[in-house]
Amino acid sequence: MNGQTRKPDTIVLIHGFWVTPRSWENWVAHYEQRGYRVIAPAYPGFDVGVDALNTDPSPVEALTVPGIVAHLERIVRELDPPPILIGHSAGGTFVQILLDHGYGAAGVAINSAPTEGVRAVPLSQLRSTFPVFRNPANRHRAIRLTEPQWRYAFTNTFTEQESRELYRRYAVPASGAILWEIVLANFKPGQHTAWVDYRNNERAPLLFISGGQDHLMPPKVQRSNAGHYRSRAVTDLKEYDDRAHLLPAQAGWEEVADYALSWAEQHARPTPGG
Repeated sequence: MNGQTRKPDTIVLIHGFWVTPRSWENWVAHYEQRGYRVIAPAYPGFDVGVDALNTDPSPVEALTVPGIVAHLERIVRELDPPPILIGHSAGGTFVQILLDHGYGAAGVAINSAPTEGVRAVPLSQLRSTFPVFRNPANRHRAIRLTEPQWRYAFTNTFTEQESRELYRRYAVPASGAILWEIVLANFKPGQHTAWVDYRNNERAPLLFISGGQDHLMPPKVQRSNAGHYRSRAVTDLKEYDDRAHLLPAQAGWEEVADYALSWAEQHARPTPGG
């Protein structure tokens, strides 16, 4: 060792539920132009693509949170120096878990689904998730949103045409089992696989980005999730008042992408280098 440190040279973009890595297509090109290696991994079985998952959702039905986390850990642990982790929706949950497990130089959670213990449930979130929770049998199914349901939950501030085009390009079913598990975990603390140690002082810095018009994961959820952290590790929150849930595809996404990267570069934990 000669006292030098290395900065992250890779960005890992983690998608959420009801979409695939295709939802990051603009960000991949944007960050590559900034000189980064960019990886947007699919969940196990999701590499078949949008059309195939809509035709045969069995890979969605087979998903588990531990399986997704283990898959992401295998990818991230091979990266040296540790990467910047950016996740959207459920991908934000996985960023939090990976950071808690010691991975990543910095993390950004955009419109993140909550980790265990975050009980804030605004009315718009209840309406957004009603297609899943209206029927207990959905715990064993892959649940696809209709186009109107997609627009309410994901693209409520987009034009109707934009919403329709993104629905056709991005939308896939989500795991009812995982979504039910997340809800029931708040009634059975300690049994949720999306658990993190909110007092982990060794965790890399974490930024929450929240869309003020997000129906699915409203700012109240982001504030509550961020407020649960009680460690010395850096935890910040940034809100964009006019943004919906599908923020990575909304007009003006470049501003958010640049802010996320600038914050991560500023706060990234340095890696000792030779």
